[in-house]
Amino acid sequence: MEIFRDKVAIVTGGASGIGKGLGEALVKRGARVILADINGQLLEETASAQEAAGGKVKPVKLDVTDHPAVKALVDQTVAEHGRLDYIFNNAGIGVFGEARDYSYDDWQKVINVNLFGVVNGVAAAYPVMVRQGFGHIVNTASLAGLVPASFLVAYTTSKHGVVGLSHALRIEGADLGVKVSVVCPGFIKTPIYYSPTLKLNQEKLLAGAPQGLAPEKCAQVILKGVERNQATILVTALAKIAYPLYRLCPGLIRWLGQQIIKKARRNFRVEDH
Repeated sequence: MEIFRDKVAIVTGGASGIGKGLGEALVKRGARVILADINGQLLEETASAQEAAGGKVKPVKLDVTDHPAVKALVDQTVAEHGRLDYIFNNAGIGVFGEARDYSYDDWQKVINVNLFGVVNGVAAAYPVMVRQGFGHIVNTASLAGLVPASFLVAYTTSKHGVVGLSHALRIEGADLGVKVSVVCPGFIKTPIYYSPTLKLNQEKLLAGAPQGLAPEKCAQVILKGVERNQATILVTALAKIAYPLYRLCPGLIRWLGQQIIKKARRNFRVEDH
């Protein structure tokens, strides 16, 4: 993992979950890390802990849906360090529930953060990396970006967009020295587990949910994939099984999804009275 030593990396959504795990893993490998997150207090706590462990970390409060702010962060980073080696566009949110129960705001919030948050990072960092002639953009999608996920339609929409963006940009960037990877994890134990739910019994839903891989272990897999310049970095056994199966037999996965929906409606749905 010497490829990360003394390199400059921005990590969005860096205060918790996968972003926090990435920050910890990168500083252990000698990278200079700019941790960005909208939760300023939690970000300061995370950055302080990483600095106390000997890491080179700079916390920056950031709303990834604010393109001028994202561009300013990238420009400031390049001005300070003279380069940008990595950007991990990782910030994300979710809403659990059926699409019939979404408000327009639910759609907008999820897509603005998960898709346009990545777009903003790419729009700011990609031209810089092209001018440099090097750099690696790593976008966090999800298994839901490869395989449709029941009760996560807005999330699935946003993550499919991230996958498409990443794969297309990888082709464009190849001859310009810019690498692009997309991360597609299965269940990871992050705060997204506690996302807002719509007409679902969250307590029962969480009780029946898989435990999920620890974010720190997820970060290790991601960095190995980045080191190998993998186009799609699959994390968890579920992702490595479900994606090939969906490509081979999409009808089967859709049928399984319908069974999950039927069971969830029986067990978790809370109707208005």
